[in-house]
Amino acid sequence: MTKLLIRLFIKDSQNTQNNLVREAYGRLAGIVGVCCNIFLGGAKLLIGTLSGSIAIQADAVNNLSDVGSNLVTLIGFRMAGKPADKEHPFGHARIEYITALVISFLILLVGFELGKESVMKIIAPEPVSFNLVTMGILLLSILVKLWLGRFTASIGKAISSTAMSAATADSMCDVISTGAILLSAMASYFININLDGYVGVLVAGFVLYSGVGILRDTISPLMGEAPTPELIHSLSESLLAYEGIDGLHDIMVHNYGPGRIIASAHAEVRADSDIVAIHETIDRAEREVGEKLGMLLTIHLDPVETDDALTAAVRTKLDAIIQETDPRLRFHDFRMVRGEKQTNLIFDIVVPAGTDAGQIGRYKSAIRERAREIDPTYVCVIDVDIDYCGVL
Repeated sequence: MTKLLIRLFIKDSQNTQNNLVREAYGRLAGIVGVCCNIFLGGAKLLIGTLSGSIAIQADAVNNLSDVGSNLVTLIGFRMAGKPADKEHPFGHARIEYITALVISFLILLVGFELGKESVMKIIAPEPVSFNLVTMGILLLSILVKLWLGRFTASIGKAISSTAMSAATADSMCDVISTGAILLSAMASYFININLDGYVGVLVAGFVLYSGVGILRDTISPLMGEAPTPELIHSLSESLLAYEGIDGLHDIMVHNYGPGRIIASAHAEVRADSDIVAIHETIDRAEREVGEKLGMLLTIHLDPVETDDALTAAVRTKLDAIIQETDPRLRFHDFRMVRGEKQTNLIFDIVVPAGTDAGQIGRYKSAIRERAREIDPTYVCVIDVDIDYCGVL
């Protein structure tokens, strides 16, 4: 069914990097969700009212609130698909994250209200009337929500959408909550035990748990999370495959929303390279790797002296010193400037994100002292870079 709907309503469905295609996926998911949730919410509200079950009524309200979530998804994808403008030169794709954030707040609100009503039902229980028709509708609801969850999961995987992941989690939470209500209905029907209020509290707990999880997963990319190790590995491996690029450092990746990744890197090249030829290589790497990984990539080239024997020997010794100081440290842009009375060793060290100023000062002092043990005339001139990738 999912493949059929995608084939019928989304043109060029494989081109998920296209904003119009992403918007079409989001629109399809939103419309399907609205239709399913209106049907389920109306049916549950009817049987919940007739049976007097607070759990079923609350579950109906949950489904009807999901209609609001689906509408938020529709609007969010519509806005996220807007082209870049003067105020937002990198586009509006982060609105997808805001969409997921709004959905999480709606889920938390529903969970809170459901919990409050369920507690009141425990304090002042009322008789509940269940029958086979009620249980049949609840079972149908579970099956529909299972399909809807698989549907949104497929779309979320196709377009790498946080909003779709939130919608999938919401559907799975509904499956659990309706399943609990179905068990309550069966207990009431077959053994005459009223668990309605207690099951309502259980359902509320699942709803709140789901909302908190979506909230946590959404806030992280909005705040600016580190890129995945897989992305950094793929980027590094792809760039180092080009002849003339001998090393990489200062890799930075910015996520401006699904399909809006902007990255930069410094490529180490031989100092005696043909500047025109290596510049052409760098331009080609930017273009080809950027297209391959779906990002806007900028590469800065750094010349590295490789033929001077003394420079190479000191670089090797300095690498050992830095690794002994802290295995997490890296260094780059090393060069030696020889004077009459001293030789400056100029380089950058890369420290883990979150390293405080005091620790950085201790790193510098330790490296300087060890360098003077190699030669008393060596003076380290150290700049500090932060490992913003968090995976090197």
